[in-house]
Amino acid sequence: MTAISKDDIWAAVHDERQNLIDDLAALDADLWSTPSLCPGWDVHDVLAHLVDSARTTRVGYVSQLVAARFDFDRANAVGIERQKAGRPADTLSAFRAVRSHTATPPVALATRLVEAFVHGEDIRRPLGIGHQYPPELIARALAYQVRTSVKIGGGKEMAQGCHLVASDTEFDHGDGPEVRGPAIALLLAVSGRPVAADELTGPGTHALVTPPGED
Repeated sequence: MTAISKDDIWAAVHDERQNLIDDLAALDADLWSTPSLCPGWDVHDVLAHLVDSARTTRVGYVSQLVAARFDFDRANAVGIERQKAGRPADTLSAFRAVRSHTATPPVALATRLVEAFVHGEDIRRPLGIGHQYPPELIARALAYQVRTSVKIGGGKEMAQGCHLVASDTEFDHGDGPEVRGPAIALLLAVSGRPVAADELTGPGTHALVTPPGED
């Protein structure tokens, strides 16, 4: 996999933030409450989370996690409450203000790519907004997800037992029945998001996209 610099990652993250701002600028008021792909969050919630994440420093992240008793879901919920304005337009303005921020929690920088791509689709797909992401950078985000436990936001356990192959960029990971498709669909699947039935193919697809107990 081609090396990608820190500057390249931040440039991509900033571009994706601007792209999302552009997509949401004229969103009808009633659509902000549309359920996102992220369970329990609507579109406005996801945007508020992105604002909170963009403002979170390494020290701030640790403090927030301690305050939440090391409960990641609780910390995220508090962050959304902190940044979600009464009017979605104000939350979007706050997102504009942090578009070029480079603050990050004490985790791998690839998480910024995961966040930009997955949360971007959390918002866009339910709203029917199409968007093209850079496949080579999605592959970098995907490589991080398949090595990282779901307990800390990754998708390692989701990907286990499958051979994942991207059809639009260089990515090949794992052993077992093959699952092939665009890198963004693979990234969403290993991140626990639903994907369209025709996005992924191969004998391992059912195991990847079907939650345990729903066979």
